[in-house]
Amino acid sequence: MNKFTQDTSDDNTDLLTEVSVAYYQNGATQEEISRKFSISRAKVGRMLKQARDEGIVEITVKYHPAFSAKIEQRLIERFGIKRALIALDQPSEEQQRLQVAGLVSKYMASSLQNGMVVTVGQGRNVSAVAHHIGVIPHREVKFVCGIGGIHPRGSMFNADHICRQFAKSYGGTSETLYAPAYAENREQKLTFMQNATVKQTLDLARKADVAVVGIGNMSENSYMVDLGWFTADEVVQSRMQQGVVGDFAGYEFFDIQGQSAKTVMSDRIIGLGLEEYRPIAEVIAIAAENSKPLALLGALRTGAIDVIATSVSNALTVLNLDEQMAQPEK
Repeated sequence: MNKFTQDTSDDNTDLLTEVSVAYYQNGATQEEISRKFSISRAKVGRMLKQARDEGIVEITVKYHPAFSAKIEQRLIERFGIKRALIALDQPSEEQQRLQVAGLVSKYMASSLQNGMVVTVGQGRNVSAVAHHIGVIPHREVKFVCGIGGIHPRGSMFNADHICRQFAKSYGGTSETLYAPAYAENREQKLTFMQNATVKQTLDLARKADVAVVGIGNMSENSYMVDLGWFTADEVVQSRMQQGVVGDFAGYEFFDIQGQSAKTVMSDRIIGLGLEEYRPIAEVIAIAAENSKPLALLGALRTGAIDVIATSVSNALTVLNLDEQMAQPEK
């Protein structure tokens, strides 16, 4: 490239930048820019497009709070829930989880009162709420496990660990469920469930004022399979034969209509079932990842959820799916 070509290129870039600043930053119309720079309106349009293509101009769309409020209202009207906490979409799963966790943490901080009991589930999403760094008011709240303990590799996502973290943040107390989350078979599960200590903790969990749980989706690559609780084949078979789309609080498995599905996995879980969450005044369910719209739709249709926390994409997909499924076949 010779000096003349270089100078011409630089001049063109300078002009593209000036035109872009005038249009996007100063609010000038294309007609005003045309007169100022003595170029046609058609060329102004082409230059603005070129500026976007070459990265001189980057356009970011920011959702106005009113947008999320409209989505929330649609979810409330459609599914009869109390609140929907809608987080903006994020570029990664981890960032999405943190964004949703922030909304849930803020909501809990404003609604929990002294003397309340909170039943706590397991998993990444509930753990993210407990570990969220924010302004947490001190409250005499008791956090109790709604499901047993899990493998040491999953300690951060263990209900007991999460309860302790919540109690630390609020200056409250926590109660452990002294049993594994997943027994090896039904007989072992029944033995644990009949234990007086286990029964006492689950009775307290049933009488809670609030519950915080995660919504899982059925995948052979799921966290439950990774930890060895269930085999990939068991998950696939439950999805293919029983139509299971997700799990509620790591316990109850349901189909797209929100109906409980009986699987081999159901017979091995030690904790509260879906029906035991219904009497709890406020059940907060979290589904941050954008891979969970089917699980979220099924969970909302169970009728056991009062507050849902998710992303814009999940919320819109759920609304669209529910609308499509409600339309009569032609």
